[in-house]
Amino acid sequence: MKDIINKFKITEGGKFSLKDFDPAYSAHFKKEDAEDILEDMIKQTSALQSKLYADNRYALLILFQAMDAAGKDGAIAHTMSGLNPQGCEVYSFKQPNMEELEHDFLWRHYKALPECGRIGVFNRSYYENVLITKVHPELLLDEHLPGIEGIKDVDKTFWDNRYESIRTFEKHLVRNGTVIIKFFLHLSKEEQKERFLKRIDDPDKNWKFSAADIYERQYWDDYMKAYEKAIQETATKNNPWYVVPADKKWFTRIAISTIILDTFRSLDLKYPVLAEQEKGKLEEAKKQLDH
Repeated sequence: MKDIINKFKITEGGKFSLKDFDPAYSAHFKKEDAEDILEDMIKQTSALQSKLYADNRYALLILFQAMDAAGKDGAIAHTMSGLNPQGCEVYSFKQPNMEELEHDFLWRHYKALPECGRIGVFNRSYYENVLITKVHPELLLDEHLPGIEGIKDVDKTFWDNRYESIRTFEKHLVRNGTVIIKFFLHLSKEEQKERFLKRIDDPDKNWKFSAADIYERQYWDDYMKAYEKAIQETATKNNPWYVVPADKKWFTRIAISTIILDTFRSLDLKYPVLAEQEKGKLEEAKKQLDH
């Protein structure tokens, strides 16, 4: 499993190029084995989730970024299916509302961060502020930022500062016990087309389709450049990105579960050991219960 982690893990953003990653890659795995493999990893992750809560030193933040139809919702549903829902919360970030636009772009995400012992899942995240806004810079005008009177003011310095804000934010979180896993589900344009057609042709999937998806598809190349740049600027040793192939959903889920499980194991989580005085209280309680 380590080969999966190492193949998809980006720790030096400056060396990253999206063309080096195959969206249809599935290693040596077979689709017919995927369900059993995933079930086993989910059981192991569930056991470690209990330790995460009891240990109470770390919080786990899992970010999912991807193009439409890449399978974020399904990946979250399948890979998190065995976790205790009391210790895990999923946030799906949509277009910011008026209150959120009155604050800095990290504010609404900071409010949703998981506390110690818990898992937070962001379905899209603060990275949207260097992705969709990079493709559609006119959206930045809604933030009423000082010095940004028009699109012409959104220059290289602006983007450099925004990437720096994200890097600094993530450094702060890690220093204070939040472990971040950042997933980019790498979908090919051809596979996206097939999934859109299935949504149109299947009445049970019509609700998933939006005309806006087709509109954004025309900016595919711009989005790929934006994703590549975001990863180049924010992938570090302490806050790596994982670029996971997304053309085969069954393999995407195996890869995600493998990375999450490996991250849990790396934390060396432990159940608290009671002091001798507390152990004595347990023995006393046991005697009382036996009477």
